[in-house]
Amino acid sequence: MPISFEIRESKLIQGVKIIKPSVSSDLRGNIWTSFLADEPQNLLPSGLTFKHDKFSLSKLNVLRGIHGDDKSWKLVTCVYGEILQVVVDCRKESKTLNRHELFKINKKNNISILVPPRLGNAYYVVSDEAVYHYKLAYKGKYFDSKEQFTRKWNDPAFSIDWPIKSPILSDRDK
Repeated sequence: MPISFEIRESKLIQGVKIIKPSVSSDLRGNIWTSFLADEPQNLLPSGLTFKHDKFSLSKLNVLRGIHGDDKSWKLVTCVYGEILQVVVDCRKESKTLNRHELFKINKKNNISILVPPRLGNAYYVVSDEAVYHYKLAYKGKYFDSKEQFTRKWNDPAFSIDWPIKSPILSDRDK
């Protein structure tokens, strides 16, 4: 089976891309490619490449985010379990400021979301456990949490309909 990706633009937030890989299945299970240098890589601005990967293991009812920064592009997916991925437009000059889009990511759809700089990134774990994967592209050194922005997960400006009223949060996200 040839490796291919279906790439589409978000209808709600400019710059957000939804990437669905081709999946090959048989009696053993399935296999898919999440990254190929010529595919999601070509969605980045000229001269920018993905530099490193991060994984996060989280338990049921954990909510992480809303975080972002001014220079990182994030290609995010859930490689195990199920999450509700949320992207929030935090760009002050944007026509869609404070608008959000929610994506369900799990083994049935295997999608990845490309999140541009200055957009907030968050996810909520729906399954018993979930492994979340970030592929990061940026210029210079990595922006650690001290240099990122954090918006409150239940900020009324966003009107996000989270499926829980009291999620498990880090001190930063409270």
